[in-house]
Amino acid sequence: MNWKDLLIKSTEKIENIADDWIFKIRKKLKLNYPVVIMPYRSYGTRTRMYIKGRVLQDKLIKPSKENQHLVTTLKNMYKRFQSDEVPNVKICASYHDKDYEVISDEEGYFTLNFFPEDKPGSYHLWHPVKLKILDSPIPWKDEHYTAEVLVPPVDAEFGVISDIDDTIVETSATKILAMAKTVFLNSAHSRLPFAGVSSFYNSLMLGKNGKRNNPFFYVSSSPWNMYDLLKEFLDLNRIPEGPLLLRDFGLQDNKFFSSGHHGHKNKEIVNILDTFPDLKFILIGDSGQQDIFIYRDIARAYPDRILAIYIRDLNLSKTEARIQEELNNSIETDVEIVLIKDAEEAAKHAAAKGFIYSETIPEIETDKKQDEGELPGKEEDTVL
Repeated sequence: MNWKDLLIKSTEKIENIADDWIFKIRKKLKLNYPVVIMPYRSYGTRTRMYIKGRVLQDKLIKPSKENQHLVTTLKNMYKRFQSDEVPNVKICASYHDKDYEVISDEEGYFTLNFFPEDKPGSYHLWHPVKLKILDSPIPWKDEHYTAEVLVPPVDAEFGVISDIDDTIVETSATKILAMAKTVFLNSAHSRLPFAGVSSFYNSLMLGKNGKRNNPFFYVSSSPWNMYDLLKEFLDLNRIPEGPLLLRDFGLQDNKFFSSGHHGHKNKEIVNILDTFPDLKFILIGDSGQQDIFIYRDIARAYPDRILAIYIRDLNLSKTEARIQEELNNSIETDVEIVLIKDAEEAAKHAAAKGFIYSETIPEIETDKKQDEGELPGKEEDTVL
């Protein structure tokens, strides 16, 4: 056993013992917060539904507000990363009057695959599954929760798999100190989307059939602790809803080391492609981390499934040569890899390829200028 494996195994054991010890003491002293379920947006098919979520003690983190005080933002972020997970909680999932049960694991996570007797509708994008706590080692809130499960309609034209960090929202993921400042000192209201991304993504969701039913999937190496903040950010900026596929963060299972980034994204994208074998996809990422290399490997493995790859150029000199080499070699996959400056440039290429209506480009250009402050702010009821 090498030093890294030994370190991971040792820290995992220490972490589990400490968590169990703290949990028992707080339970005995009745210092626990009420137990709540945090369901994550997930996806499924007409024959198999997949539910994922986490059981936590309620830290009373409220949605962010405009001009939120920095102290409140820091306090909420501390609560997110100091989450008190609750193991061994029995949960009931109800779908079409049929119940399914699952128990949370030692980190509070639960996953449930079930095969619905009443199949989801063929033309609806989202399907609600009701959740309720049946039993818990500590008191819980007697509430109903809803897990949203995306099932691509039969007439969807294509799906979109997008990165989040530095693709949709600026995080400076390639600079540790700048990223830490963005992560800890910004709320969902104060985080800035990249110019024009909302209108461009909505035009992709609209597609050419005009039904707004092309599914979106967001794959990120951000930890699950950030789920509520990222979901709120997407909703506030009117970016299409989709499953957020994040990563557990800890020392065990090699989660702390950088190699997990490539493996996590690749695994999640392969799962999506294998789940929907009849659906083709557009992949969107940035040049800051490993997106172009991950997407290249996916395109080589699924050459007939990838329509295009868009890589937002972050102008990073140290990766420029490697990126250019990949662009030169992209012909090997028969999948076009397009290096883009902004959403407007991507939209023009997408329109030329027939993915979106060319009529949406002026709206995307306007949206970009509004995000950049060149035009007055967006109206709240603006819909593509």
